[in-house]
Amino acid sequence: MSTTLTVAGSGDPLGSGGRLQTCFHVDAPSTSFLIDCGASALPSLKAAGIDPDDVETVLVTHLHGDHFGGLPFLVLDAQHRTDRTRPLRIVGPPGVERRVTAAMDVFFPGLADVEQAFDISFVEFEDAETVTRGPLTVTPHEVAHPSGAPSFALRVSVDGTTVAYSGDTEWTDALVDVASGADLFLCEAYSYGTEIPYHLSYERIEAERDRLDADRIALTHMREYVLDRLPELDETFEVVDDGTRFVL
Repeated sequence: MSTTLTVAGSGDPLGSGGRLQTCFHVDAPSTSFLIDCGASALPSLKAAGIDPDDVETVLVTHLHGDHFGGLPFLVLDAQHRTDRTRPLRIVGPPGVERRVTAAMDVFFPGLADVEQAFDISFVEFEDAETVTRGPLTVTPHEVAHPSGAPSFALRVSVDGTTVAYSGDTEWTDALVDVASGADLFLCEAYSYGTEIPYHLSYERIEAERDRLDADRIALTHMREYVLDRLPELDETFEVVDDGTRFVL
């Protein structure tokens, strides 16, 4: 049985191109998990035909709302719509529990205090320290993207498949280690023709292409600068959209 990655959301925080916020769903033989859970994650998962109750783990790259803001809605959905008993693991940067709990209370006062029928646990990343949770092995690498806590690129291995993701960041050589030997490297390409602080441009990724030793490189998290030029760009990279699926 193969591992499938579905791009439930490929957009930026501004909804450029009408795309939904970042959320990648991985369906592996042994587990189902998310990499990031942007504020629009719940409807995007349902639109893709993915049952949120099947998600066992959510890996959060950094604590910006377009990457973790969907978690309160995921919990609320399980509380009101289903009889979920499967535990939910949330793994993210230092302070992830405090920030998610605060978001729950802002969006739905009292939600964080509800005794759920399922256990919610939190684990914090430390730079370059591998975390193992069930069949998942995750190695975070700190990157350059201020978010009130360290931000990470992730290298995730499960059932013989490795998925790497840049998260949001300007160029850092840590991305070379993250991408090395991965079956798929998802990389943000936020801008074109201009450098935006703490983000990657298409030109910089293209310049570093030979150092990124992944089987496949797919671009995501693009603003109009890039989206408007997609027909002109060469085919050096794959480009994702909401609903794109990879069989790995």
